[in-house]
Formats: sequence, C-alpha cells, structure tokens
Amino acid sequence: METVGSGKNKPALIRRLFFFMLGLLALVGISSIASEWISKQGADNRIGVVDITGLIHDSQHIVKQIKKFREDERIRGIVLRIDSPGGSVGPSQEIYDEVLKTRNSSKTIYASMGTVAASGGYYIASAANRVFANPGTLTGSIGVIMVFPNIKGLMDKLGLQPEIIKAGKYKDVGSPIRKMTKKEKNLLQNVTTDVHQQFIEAVAKGRNISITEVSKVADGRVLTGRQAHALRLVDQLGGLEVTIDQLAREVRIIGTPKIIKEK
Repeated sequence: METVGSGKNKPALIRRLFFFMLGLLALVGISSIASEWISKQGADNRIGVVDITGLIHDSQHIVKQIKKFREDERIRGIVLRIDSPGGSVGPSQEIYDEVLKTRNSSKTIYASMGTVAASGGYYIASAANRVFANPGTLTGSIGVIMVFPNIKGLMDKLGLQPEIIKAGKYKDVGSPIRKMTKKEKNLLQNVTTDVHQQFIEAVAKGRNISITEVSKVADGRVLTGRQAHALRLVDQLGGLEVTIDQLAREVRIIGTPKIIKEK
C-alpha cells in the first residue's frame, strides 16, 4: 500500500542517491591517486649500495649488482662502498668498466672508500662520478706486482731433481724450481709495465686528469684520504653517510633516502 505523496518523492530520492554514489566514486578515485603518488614517492627515494670488500678475485657478482641497480628505474643513484686492498687485474678492470658504463648512463654513481681502498680498490673507485674518502682512509697504491717464490735451494738440499717437459720457450716462466733467466725477467717486466700503464690511463680517464699528473704518484705509494684529496684523486672527505647525503641531493631525493642492498 503506497503512502500519499510517495510517488513525488521517488525522483528526488533517486537523484540524491545518484549524486551520493558519484561523490563516493570521486572520493575513491582521489584516494587511489594519492595513494599511488605516495607509493611512487617512496619508490623514487631509493639509493642502491654495493659493497666491495676483501681481495678482488672475481667480478661477476659485483658487476651483476651494479647492472641491476642501473637498470632499475626505482633506484635513483648508486653508492659503491669499498673496503679492499685490491686484487687481480682482470676482475678490477671488469668492475671499473661497469662503473664507467653506469656513470655514462643516466644514473649517478658515487664511490665511498672505507678503511682501505688501494690498488684495485682505487682502480674501481676512480671510475665513479665522485669519490669520497675518510681523512685516514688508506688508498692509492697505483702499481702492479708479480711475486714468484723460488725453492730451488731447498730442493737441492733435499736432492730433488724435477724433470720438465714443455712446448714453448717461456711456458714455465716463473717456475719455483729453477732460477729465472734475464730474458724471462725482461718478459715479465714488460707485462707488468704494460698493466701498470693501463692502470694509470684508467685513473686519468676516470678522474679526468692528465696521465702525466697521475704518473707522478703512480709509483705504488700508499696515500691517506687527505693526501689523495690534495692530489685530486679524491673529490671530498667524508664517510658513507656523507656520500649518501651528497648523492641524495644530487639526484634530488626528497626526504630520507631508502637504502637498498643485495642480500
């Protein structure tokens, strides 16, 4: 049974319900956009940190991390945290190349040197956009060394006489059971000198200074962070937090950056 006047109130009720639903949908839409914006802002505040510690004898894991962070649009910048006395030439060069590739892309990469970042450790750091070191960081050591132990005297005392079968004049160069010839020493010296020159050229390119300037301190000497800063091998004195703060400003991160590390 209908109430008197109920027919007239129906259209008004429907209109009110329609506008209510319309307003509700608009509110949900605005809330969704705001939530997405806040989420995006948080994602855009990320800085990737790559730890390079200990002797450098392999490059694949480090190269993979740097490449991953470079290709991740959510990562605004990368910090290399280096605590290494150096290591093998090949892996150091591979990591250097990946750092330089990142530097030449749209992604900014800084190097933060901890207790020690010498030899191969500095080789890698020199490719970054900017290099940071503590005043007491041990760095530099731009040089190359080969070590060949010799146990010939001990073998003579023990009466041991090995038989060597080889194909190739220099195949057993550096053998620990015999004295090295002058020609072999010259051969290895040429190899060492060439690798040393590659090191000098890499630092000059990474630091954007002349080969002559690098060569003046490329005699294997170890430097403090403060000395390296005076020689233009380091851009700024400061630890990891200073490096992160400077990078955050450089890439225009608003608020506190979120640090991302590979487990």
